[in-house]
Amino acid sequence: MDLNLLRVFVAVYETRSLTIAAERLYVTQPAVSQSLARLRSELADPLFHRVGRSMEPSPLADAVFPGFRDAVVGVDRTLDAVRSFEPGSARRRFRIALSELGEIGYLPAITQIVRRSAPDVRIDAVALDVGALPDWLAAGTVDLAVTSSPVREGLEHVVLKQQAYGVLMSTRHPLATAELTAESYAAATHIVVAGDSGLPNLRAALVRAGITMEDPLTVNHFASVPPMLVSGPDLMATVPDTIGAAWTSAWPLTLKPLPVDMHPVDVCLYRRTTTQHLAALDWLFDTVERALRGLQGEFFSIRGGS
Repeated sequence: MDLNLLRVFVAVYETRSLTIAAERLYVTQPAVSQSLARLRSELADPLFHRVGRSMEPSPLADAVFPGFRDAVVGVDRTLDAVRSFEPGSARRRFRIALSELGEIGYLPAITQIVRRSAPDVRIDAVALDVGALPDWLAAGTVDLAVTSSPVREGLEHVVLKQQAYGVLMSTRHPLATAELTAESYAAATHIVVAGDSGLPNLRAALVRAGITMEDPLTVNHFASVPPMLVSGPDLMATVPDTIGAAWTSAWPLTLKPLPVDMHPVDVCLYRRTTTQHLAALDWLFDTVERALRGLQGEFFSIRGGS
């Protein structure tokens, strides 16, 4: 069987799209359709059915995908050993999914280390969508992702660090100089950042403690939190403690321990599962892991006024 047919099959299976598969393989969409037709004939099976805009696999396609994927990966790994990826001469773009805080705190370190060894490689930051992330990694929409949110099991990743949470409030808050208890925490008015990738972990900890945040104020960006706390001295926000500590040096804020049991969350680096350009992906994954492992992040760009 022509190996190119297997490449087409794997690309369509992973992307669920003839168009995206063609872009990934650097061929035209009619060429992908023709290859798929040949493979359908050889296997006597439709392999994919169009459902809306998605190419959904048949039971046979689900059954043969692991073997076909392993075959393609094995060939590519062998070729990569012969013609290894050379970052110094590479010209390509990678896409990394980051939360707002990830972009502020980690993207400068990523960009610096990549440009040092691969001056013509570019990094595009993609706004993290936790719900869509498993599909993005499965389809190759992004190459890497950094998140503390739980992601579907089975996706390859490494733990970069563990992140604890604390409670941030104005120095004028009534509880700023008093003990913060679970009861006073539950009774307070909270600010919640919708894009906080650690929010599912926090909510789970509050459920275990029997606490419900009553009608919190929801904002889209962490940058909104310090000025809101300063202008509203009755408000508090539960944030990663390293970020909260950084803000206390720039704003009239105080950081207190979270009065409920919440294990530190794992901040993880995930990689896509698709098969294209594996040597380049290996290099990027190792490079970004090296840049971020143990890094607390630089969040002083969100500062107070003079």
